[in-house]
Amino acid sequence: MQSVEPYPRQKEVMYAKASELLKNIRLQALLIILKARKLSVCLLPFAAFLLALPSPNAVADNAGSMKQFQKCLSRLENTAIESGVSSQTVKSMLESIQWLEGVIRADRSQPEFHLTFWHYLESRVTDARVKRGREMYHAHYSLLHKIYLRYGIPPQYLVALWGMETNYGSNFGSVPLMSALATLACDQRRSNMFTREFINALLIQENGAMDLTRSKGSWAGAIGHMQFLPSTCLKHAVDSDKDGRIDLFGSLPDAFASAANYFHRSGWKKGKRWGREVLIPLNFNYVLAGLGTNKSVNEWRALGLVDASGEPLPESDIEGSLLLPMGHNGPAFLVYRNFHIIRKWNASISFALAVGHLADRIAGMDGLTTKCPDHLRPLSTAEVREIQEWLNRLGYESGEADGLVGRRTRAAARAFQAEAGLPADGYLTHELMEMLQHAERNRAF
Repeated sequence: MQSVEPYPRQKEVMYAKASELLKNIRLQALLIILKARKLSVCLLPFAAFLLALPSPNAVADNAGSMKQFQKCLSRLENTAIESGVSSQTVKSMLESIQWLEGVIRADRSQPEFHLTFWHYLESRVTDARVKRGREMYHAHYSLLHKIYLRYGIPPQYLVALWGMETNYGSNFGSVPLMSALATLACDQRRSNMFTREFINALLIQENGAMDLTRSKGSWAGAIGHMQFLPSTCLKHAVDSDKDGRIDLFGSLPDAFASAANYFHRSGWKKGKRWGREVLIPLNFNYVLAGLGTNKSVNEWRALGLVDASGEPLPESDIEGSLLLPMGHNGPAFLVYRNFHIIRKWNASISFALAVGHLADRIAGMDGLTTKCPDHLRPLSTAEVREIQEWLNRLGYESGEADGLVGRRTRAAARAFQAEAGLPADGYLTHELMEMLQHAERNRAF
């Protein structure tokens, strides 16, 4: 059972008292040590303990953070009322809201940010998850087929999403929904987005569509079998079993149909794939890789791309982009429009590739042909920041050195690679970091 922390106002008083108490303890204990210099060796462990205690300044900082959180909650309350939520609903929902530091830590350490694609894929598309997905596919096929006939979304994609989001309904999350949303709304990184989600959750509570009073979900405020954010609930959730209420926790018909409705309204192309693994010829122009380049399958075929089996790509005018999530040493994927629809669900390229691949495996296809290079290990945030700084100093504009690999960083890396005569795949590695160091040293001389 999750322990309940004191409310923010109680915490503020506690921090103030603790600050004064710690100050007195430190002063008295250090005075004892100074008077007993001959016993200093014996007192070293105690002195170390004192140094490990949080300083009064740190406690004051926490008290200040609580004041900022209270100020933010007042802002959220006013914004909610201005958005049409009744004052009664807002106040009742705010009563139990707490600042959750663990939510901020989770937001800063998302696996998509810090794992290589291969490590991410191996941890999510496991043999056990594929096996369980096939069992769920067959167990719920009648329901999934009815939903397919209505919305045009193949069952394996819904099952794959279900597996990725909650491991087939076995893990909905244990974080209080409203506290998670309020914490993220009061954090600078994505304040605007989660302020809207917080208000949307209040609107759901207000109109009686679902009772979110005691709902728990992911650290990011997503709930139910398919992990819907409040905005997604409002726009796309449906009462598929016709029992008069939308239940994303206890009703698989509602959960599956809501996800299918989301994809359908987002523009899913019925009868089309998400993408496929491909093999690239030697001396390929890697500048063509990336979501910024679209070519028809026929054009990619003419450039030498073949199916992962080694067979020629089918003749088709469908457009796609070539993705190299681990650079030229890793697997390659030709992705189509439905891949972008999956990314509307979650913008992470690794997530969308994993969903597509898991859906293929559930439908009976084999694993990837390309295997992971043994020598590759993920870069730390500090190492990515270092690469960004070197790129900027060498005149390749990678943007702010924030330790996150985005579009500008990849473009800058690709430009450096092209000039250095390397495969210009835009993928950041330890080898690239060493080359940048070498280039900067040479420039210095």
